[in-house]
Amino acid sequence: MENYFITLNNIDCSTKIERKNGLSYLSWAWAWAEIKKIHPKANYKIYETETGVNYWTDGRTGWVKTSVTINDIEHIEYLPIMDFKNRSIPLESITSFDVNKAIQRSLTKACARHGLGLYIYAGEDLPESEKTKSKVPVVYIDVEACTEIEQLKEIWNKNPKLQKEADFIQAVTNQKKKLNEQK
Repeated sequence: MENYFITLNNIDCSTKIERKNGLSYLSWAWAWAEIKKIHPKANYKIYETETGVNYWTDGRTGWVKTSVTINDIEHIEYLPIMDFKNRSIPLESITSFDVNKAIQRSLTKACARHGLGLYIYAGEDLPESEKTKSKVPVVYIDVEACTEIEQLKEIWNKNPKLQKEADFIQAVTNQKKKLNEQK
């Protein structure tokens, strides 16, 4: 019997990667559908506090806890409740919509822990079975998807190790120039 992780990890998700505000992600609905196609007995769980609330708090911010179980193996994911810039939302500003989005994102990451799209979280754009020498790292694609200078700054600041690489510097410089020309 083949290792189920390898099967899921070899699924090419590259055509399903969505981008928003310079970030790459998979749709939770697509990820769950792929899991269920291969593992129809898989299930997920949205954890609740002892009082029945579906998120936790430290009094300042909040986070959700979900899990996906495949072949009796449960992988749990904790995820902060974040805004569109991936910053934690202050507790007093959290809405049910924010909690729902965090739950769906957390479930997608729990699917990734089983292999589906895990390489996306490692900054890759193709699974190991599909890699070629000419692949472009996701972070460079994200740079090219930026529509505002602020988005470029965010990607730059989130990637200090890449700030010394000529290709990354060139990609950011080219996109900045392109955006300035569009003004």
